[in-house]
Amino acid sequence: MAQWVQPVTLTGSRATLEPLSTGQAAGLREAAADGDLHRLWYTSVPSPDRVEAEIARRLGLQDAGSMMPFCITDTRSGQPIGMTTYMNIDQANRRLEIGSTWYRASVQRSGVNTECKHLLLTHAFETLEAVAVEFRTHFMNRQSRAAIERLGAKQDGILRSHMVLPDGSLRDTVVYSIIRGEWPAVKANLQWMLDKPR
Repeated sequence: MAQWVQPVTLTGSRATLEPLSTGQAAGLREAAADGDLHRLWYTSVPSPDRVEAEIARRLGLQDAGSMMPFCITDTRSGQPIGMTTYMNIDQANRRLEIGSTWYRASVQRSGVNTECKHLLLTHAFETLEAVAVEFRTHFMNRQSRAAIERLGAKQDGILRSHMVLPDGSLRDTVVYSIIRGEWPAVKANLQWMLDKPR
């Protein structure tokens, strides 16, 4: 059976999502250093010296069929500004998650995340014909939770003590989703958010 999710490039006016490759490591190291995001204990942003290992991990999951990783680049300059994925790909049930996303600090709150989610959701619902798209985040990551809620995703619940983090702490995971019937309204709202003056 052919893989449901295939490598694809998704291009917007602010950001382009390209299939992740080892050749993007230098630019992603620079992006990961912007803002020292790896120091936030409730995120999984790689430190600059762990970028190559994170690329290898994501590419390994792609080979296993459970992830489609992207490098996010600035559309104008071509410089890497972060990473995202389709993950937990469930071909039989036509469900996937958008996650493991991070952006360099200098592009946060710039509209890049909204555009990337618009591109990923449009592809998921209109090309892949997904039934549902999930988002998950650490309960303590209020910035991520607010961003997911701004997209129009609805909270499905909280998985208590869901994961053991590298520091030994337990992560409560907040699960959100957008289902196919909600997509037209979510899409209209995302487009409005992208079109309004900043």
